[in-house]
Amino acid sequence: MSKAETAVQIFDGGCNCAQAVFGAYAGDFGVEKNQALSLAVGFGGGMGRTQDVCGAVSGAIMALGMRTGFKEGEGRDRINAAYAQVRHFIEEFTKQTGTIKCRELLSGCSLSSDEGKKFFKEHKLRDNCRGFIRLACELLGE
Repeated sequence: MSKAETAVQIFDGGCNCAQAVFGAYAGDFGVEKNQALSLAVGFGGGMGRTQDVCGAVSGAIMALGMRTGFKEGEGRDRINAAYAQVRHFIEEFTKQTGTIKCRELLSGCSLSSDEGKKFFKEHKLRDNCRGFIRLACELLGE
């Protein structure tokens, strides 16, 4: 099963978009899945459902951080390498979607209001989220 399929499966199991992406990659870095889901939980819905940075993007950034690796005292080179990877990821995600902002990705739908939640459900915007999760995983695979 691909990372994208694993991530969508995690998402469909009741986790948010950040948990889905980071959870799919966590084992690659020795992070236990439930620990990864706990670490990522606050990043869903664009960070606590504020609809700022897309949770799939946040989950991918956490995975990039784990991939780059960093230990106290290693210096700025590792940090700068991580920043470069994050910028590249964001550029590619934005090229394909136009934004990294959750609210914009969901056509302005507000996840914090009952009306917005109803719109989200009626317009099957969860399918859009699955697409963003898949895209984040595909970009991580590059």
